[in-house]
Amino acid sequence: MTANHSKVLIIGSGPAGYTAAIYAARAALAPMVIEGMQPGGQLTITTDVENWPGDASVMGPDLMMRMAEHATNVGVLRVSDMIVEVDLSRRPFLAVGDSGTHYTGDTMVIATGASARWLGLPSETAYRGAGVSACATCDGFFYKGSVVAVVGGGNTAVEEALYLTNFAEKVYLVHRRDTLRADRTNQARLAANPKIEPIWNAEVAEVLGNGGVVTGIAIRNTRSGEMSNRDVAGLFVAIGHDPATALFKGQIHLDDEGYIRIASGSTGTSVAGVFAAGDVQDKVFRQAITSAGMGCMAALEAERYIADLNARTTASSVTVEGNSLA
Repeated sequence: MTANHSKVLIIGSGPAGYTAAIYAARAALAPMVIEGMQPGGQLTITTDVENWPGDASVMGPDLMMRMAEHATNVGVLRVSDMIVEVDLSRRPFLAVGDSGTHYTGDTMVIATGASARWLGLPSETAYRGAGVSACATCDGFFYKGSVVAVVGGGNTAVEEALYLTNFAEKVYLVHRRDTLRADRTNQARLAANPKIEPIWNAEVAEVLGNGGVVTGIAIRNTRSGEMSNRDVAGLFVAIGHDPATALFKGQIHLDDEGYIRIASGSTGTSVAGVFAAGDVQDKVFRQAITSAGMGCMAALEAERYIADLNARTTASSVTVEGNSLA
């Protein structure tokens, strides 16, 4: 085997990737993590994390640095490279880095994550983490008694708005059209909630702030072009996520939105020996803790797969030896 071969090859280094690596290392499987262009994943651009068990409050970058150090301390080989090509049809599995290096693995854990879709406004980028968020479950707690806005018209946007009413005094739902794409149940819940005020035929044209935090949004009417402002302390963008699965198209089963399909109650994919963990296959919860849990599952399943593979190889060798002696 080459120096770039591992029993468990992990692509991605967020909570799912690092947790899979830690568990695989504890099982003496000498895992290798290809960390990608953003080691630590989305949490490295998250400020306070207040729902990580055992930490009343921790900065996202600090949490990921601790995970990375934990992985190193238990013997995980961390590689700074970005995978640009994979071949899941061969054994061992092959991944090619941007550096030109070839990596192989008896098993593979895909933990490449997903990224939120943003509006594309410079002011949105400037206030990201200072009032602009793509996760109400993560950040809603910070807006107790405040006025906030949600952008979007699908189930995710409506669910985010409903969730935020647990904390916020008022929630604006800004949507480009005059009807929602959300299902009827969610629409009924939204209509029945007095804290939510829809703003129809509207788009966020600018995020307003004082240089430190968000103070409002400028809204453009999509029909008349008329501009108006709303005072808000937070803006939640809920227009969807894009899973990082372009590498795997045509080689593994994906759903209509590009997320990796997994077997029920498992992280196993349509390719035996390939497992998927975290946001790359989870479009429902998208939490660091659930990603870490799935990383654990993927490592345990990879361990079982390798054990079964070794058992079959041993059985095959015994059969061949017996036949040769006959």
